[in-house]
Amino acid sequence: MHAPRAPSGTGTGPPRLPPGGSRHPARRALPISTSTAPPGGTGPAAEPRATATARRRFLTYLLAAPTLTVAARAALDAAAPAAAARAAEATGAGEAAGGSGTAGGSGAPASPLLGLPGIPDIVDLGQALQVAGLPTAHLLVLEITAAGRAVLHLPRLEVGQGLTTTVAMMVAEELDARLTDVDVPLSDSRPDLLFNQLTGASNSVRTLYDPVRAVAAAARARLVTAAALRWSLPAGTLRTADSAVLAPDGRRAGYGELAAAAAALGAPAVPANPKPDGQRRVIGRPTGRIDARDIVTGRARYTGDLAVPGAVPTVVARPTTINGTLATLDASAARAMPGVLAVVTVPSGVAVLAETFDQALRARDALRTSWHPGPVAALSDADIRRQLRAAHAPFLVPPLLTQYVDGEFDFAFVNHAPMEVLTAIADVRPHRAELWFAAQTPVVAQQTIAAELGLPQDAVTVHVVRGGGSFGRRLFYDAALEAAQISRAAGRPVKLMWTRNDDMRHGRMRPATHHRIRATYGLGQVLSYEHRAATVRTDFGHGLGEALTAAGFQLQVAGLSVAQAFFLLSQNNPYDVGIPTQVLSEVPLAIPTGSWRSVYSGTVRVADEIMTDELARRFGEDPVAFRRARLRDTAGRAVLDTVARAGRWGRAMPPGRAQGIGYHAENGGRTAYLVELDASEPTRPRVTRAVIAADLGTVINPTGLEAQLTGALIDGISVILQAGNHIDHGAVREGSYGDFHYARQKHSPPVVEIHLLPPSGPPGGAGELGVPAASAAVANAYARATGTAPRSFPVNF
Repeated sequence: MHAPRAPSGTGTGPPRLPPGGSRHPARRALPISTSTAPPGGTGPAAEPRATATARRRFLTYLLAAPTLTVAARAALDAAAPAAAARAAEATGAGEAAGGSGTAGGSGAPASPLLGLPGIPDIVDLGQALQVAGLPTAHLLVLEITAAGRAVLHLPRLEVGQGLTTTVAMMVAEELDARLTDVDVPLSDSRPDLLFNQLTGASNSVRTLYDPVRAVAAAARARLVTAAALRWSLPAGTLRTADSAVLAPDGRRAGYGELAAAAAALGAPAVPANPKPDGQRRVIGRPTGRIDARDIVTGRARYTGDLAVPGAVPTVVARPTTINGTLATLDASAARAMPGVLAVVTVPSGVAVLAETFDQALRARDALRTSWHPGPVAALSDADIRRQLRAAHAPFLVPPLLTQYVDGEFDFAFVNHAPMEVLTAIADVRPHRAELWFAAQTPVVAQQTIAAELGLPQDAVTVHVVRGGGSFGRRLFYDAALEAAQISRAAGRPVKLMWTRNDDMRHGRMRPATHHRIRATYGLGQVLSYEHRAATVRTDFGHGLGEALTAAGFQLQVAGLSVAQAFFLLSQNNPYDVGIPTQVLSEVPLAIPTGSWRSVYSGTVRVADEIMTDELARRFGEDPVAFRRARLRDTAGRAVLDTVARAGRWGRAMPPGRAQGIGYHAENGGRTAYLVELDASEPTRPRVTRAVIAADLGTVINPTGLEAQLTGALIDGISVILQAGNHIDHGAVREGSYGDFHYARQKHSPPVVEIHLLPPSGPPGGAGELGVPAASAAVANAYARATGTAPRSFPVNF
């Protein structure tokens, strides 16, 4: 499904684009080993240089005799200056954008256009999170074991996005280790990692890039120094390769045999700096996932696979409406069924514990229950839409003396629907508790569960287990909290499973939204662009991964909620559209919501891109040319040019078929999607071809990035054409993949072509970037193919 990569050019200069394209080039093979000689010569190994900078930058300590464990002190000397420099660059870029309304460089618009930068042009949400996490960025731990394994304890969650592979590649690069010698286990909850154990906001690679490379470079420098002392050689004469230190005379020492000596060193004798770009041999090379074989052979362990002693299968009977409560219960028949161990009530429903899940499910169905209706039992889709429409603030600019375009858009609720259902194991005792589950926010989960159980925080242990998909769902820990409540009530460990029906009808969803947009124009200029977004309130109760900010999301400062600050830091119209304004209005309904892949951008930017196509028609311009003339970002224009050229934008299409374009920039990256859609049967539209171009700065693993961009394409196809959730009298209609119409293989385009632009700066965030652009491209293609102007999504609902 991925396009082949073009060969790279020759020479030692910066990477060049291949003729006729801008695909991520294959890199010239570099020597397997790299020199550790510091600039300006080397000193004897017996006299390691102990500089103040080295002592501040890295803290190394002995964990166990045969083990080297390094914690990167990157906050003072590496991460902070890097982050500050990037923030300064971003600020400068934003000021430049605000100064002229156009970006410089080849192909910039010849005439200036009216436009002001948005807040994310100056500082975006990811940069804010990076700065917030700097005080604890140095607490990453890399261990070199006596067996020669490099073990990086990852304070993030792997949910199929390939993060463990990406991190392993960074470690292997800076350590000069074989990728097969690197392990990346997931860390238990670590409250000391303030703001640094949150997996979300497309921020993992952006925040880990400097600290992971720093800690691996620190370990490599110590291993080289230990070998130099062993052989009485100048450290600068040694090199590293394949998880070993090599001497000029052919002697070789594996990292495992040097670990103990390296741990005992005071300071390394060679610089502990990450490699310059030109010396990299792993970063940027397409690489398969390090856990792929384990996943396809069943060796990868998910929560449901864990055999925790005494943990018994458990399911819950739930209300008939959202947030309903138990009225009456007769469990006599269920308790008498084979294998049933207990029936207990918890705030969310009635839990059944049994010897097997089959027995638990059968007994759950035998319960005789009645339920009080939930607080939204009187509401259905039409009622919610009316409330959203009524929540908008009025437009600021009346269309008195200018031409204008108005647009209104509805987006339905959408379930996260990860492939692995929510599962959690809890073992609650009188004075302690232990839990196992896939947690994107393990610290706030630990804090919340401890408070619920009346235990000190350090009496609760949260083991983070890999997850089978998330898309934002595992930011919340509903199943873990419920499992803890059940374990306490039953007095025994439990393995709780939410069924697909449980999560569809009682789990969290992307909120329904309504958008009202007005653009005024005249004399060839867009003069103003007002976007009013009304949404069922998004629950950010997980905060930034700990209790303080979790509580803060419920507060307001100067009339601005933290959710609105999140909105302002993430939402940005990338085009020069005169004076832009964006306003978020939230409707507080008691419906469980949560961040869904790309959060606000998945609806806000889609509506913007549909309006951009409509403005282009009003101006009598081609949609790509209209965008290109108004993009403030030079790199964005390169991405747009690439996708238009590779996708043969504007080529003739048969009746009922059309091309559509969508562009989005966020989290330090930018992407454009061009799709071709067949709507000859309007109720059964099919995307037949997709071309994607993206610039995400330094790409660690092109294969992983291509997978992310392809997954975003499938999300866009799904939520624009067919997938969503209905609310009927306070209940979610859809209960499984059978009626939640997420795209199947037959809906996937037969041809997907991906072009990654050459490295340009630090890594951007990839996890959510593609969804708005893909969704917009599908919506615009559908409109052109059908000759309609769809305003409600999904279109077949």
